[in-house]
Amino acid sequence: MIKQVKINDIRFALDGQAGSDAIHRDPIYSYAVTRLIDTSGITGSGFAFTLGEGNDLVCKAAQYCADKLIGKDIEEMMASFGSLFKSLSNDQQFRWLGPHKGVVHLALASVTNACYDLWAKKRGLPLWKLLNSLSPEQIVATLDLSYLEDELTEQQAVSLLQAQQTEREQRAQVLQSGYPGYDTSVGWFNYSDAMVRENCKRAIENGFTAMKLKVGSVEADRDIRRANIVREVAGNDVKVMLDANQQWTLPQAIDICLKLKSMTPYWVEEPTHPDDVTGHKTLADAVKPIKLALGEHVPNRIIFKNYLQNGSASFIQADAVRVGGVSEFITVSLLCKKYGVPVVPHVGDMGQLHQHLVLFNHISVGHEALFLEHIPHLQKHFVNPVQIKNGVYLTPQEPGSSCDLMELSKK
Repeated sequence: MIKQVKINDIRFALDGQAGSDAIHRDPIYSYAVTRLIDTSGITGSGFAFTLGEGNDLVCKAAQYCADKLIGKDIEEMMASFGSLFKSLSNDQQFRWLGPHKGVVHLALASVTNACYDLWAKKRGLPLWKLLNSLSPEQIVATLDLSYLEDELTEQQAVSLLQAQQTEREQRAQVLQSGYPGYDTSVGWFNYSDAMVRENCKRAIENGFTAMKLKVGSVEADRDIRRANIVREVAGNDVKVMLDANQQWTLPQAIDICLKLKSMTPYWVEEPTHPDDVTGHKTLADAVKPIKLALGEHVPNRIIFKNYLQNGSASFIQADAVRVGGVSEFITVSLLCKKYGVPVVPHVGDMGQLHQHLVLFNHISVGHEALFLEHIPHLQKHFVNPVQIKNGVYLTPQEPGSSCDLMELSKK
């Protein structure tokens, strides 16, 4: 039974120019952390990700949500977590501040993720193993599918998962081989051309076969030059992704994407405003065969549904510390499976939680084990940091979701 709730505002200044992009020039990677402490002494840790200012607001909202869980048993909660998630996300007073987006939804992510971590720790299992041990019906019971009934009912979700059962054992081989990663730190926006070049060489030496460059410069020539540097160093067999972090207007996005076509980007990420669903469809049609990746700033399952319905996104980058936590992430993943669109999460958690979720996505949902973003800058702050070898995520073995922070482990 949950007896105590602790909320912490944790912020980390980054070294050098790390983390910079076209919009966020001096980010402070920050977590609004929820810890749920039960009567057996086990602590479930979860968090939402921000870039500094406002992290305290998320913490205040998380406190409001988490306090409602005191006195509840984690097994009883998770047996019907979808109903609890729906209730918390539609709180009669807090909902006005969303709904299902912004500070209140980030707070719900922090609390939700703590619930899943506590659940896994109580069972003595890493989260990926717990999720993969659940029946389709048990998984769907943890989800809120409201507002998706036109695309995904509860029975359809169960049937989708049931259809993936026959080849689960074959896909489980990824637990031994490891899940492929891609290096997103070769080309932060403020890095010099020389540093980008050296980082690309180092990423290849470290076994990565995919990497990402930040674009969205005021001068398009800078983006084109840097993109071609990465392609030159990486060669034609390495996947190179470009991330504009919403910097371009729609006309600018069309123009620059067409100019970048010659260096064959694997995708262009967040090319324009994340709420412009129709604009992304216009862009996708205009720049074919370039593919778009979307989702870092998409806040909820309904907007993901809209992107899938109009066919503009070739890759979905749902982030469990950005949407409403693990529950909503799985919901989005099921929608993507229905549409045949790969899920390649954005990792505001530095890959700690998502390394578990992509293993579930692959084994139980049947998504391709494409790759998972790797950002190393906060590894030293985690009790059980992700392990990467030869460009591959090694399967975590410790109970929980790998989200315990060193700074809080002794408090």
